[in-house]
Amino acid sequence: MSDKVDKLSELEQELLDAAEKAVSELIKVAKAPIIKGKIDMDNDVAVDKLKNAASAKKTAMFDAFDIIDKTRERRKILSKGDGEESEEDKIEKKVGGLNFAEGRAT
Repeated sequence: MSDKVDKLSELEQELLDAAEKAVSELIKVAKAPIIKGKIDMDNDVAVDKLKNAASAKKTAMFDAFDIIDKTRERRKILSKGDGEESEEDKIEKKVGGLNFAEGRAT
C-alpha cells in the first residue's frame, strides 16, 4: 500500500511541475502583442481577428490564475502530509483565521 501511495505522490508532484510549466506558456501567450503591424479597422475580418486575439489572451490569463490557485492548494495539502506547516497556515494562526474581525466583534 505504501508503494502505491509513494507512486501517487510522485505522479502528483510531476503533474504540479507540469502545471507550472503550463503557466509559463500561458504567460507567453498573454505577453505576446496582439497587433503586429497596421490593421485596417474598417475591415470586419481584421476587427474579428483582433477580438478573438484579445479573448484568447483573456482566457490564457484566467486559465493561468486557475492553475496557480489549484497548484498552490495541492502543494499546501502535500506539505501538510509531510508534517510541515505552510506559510499561509502560520499567518492564519497569527491573525486568528479568516474570521479575525468577526471573532473580535462579539
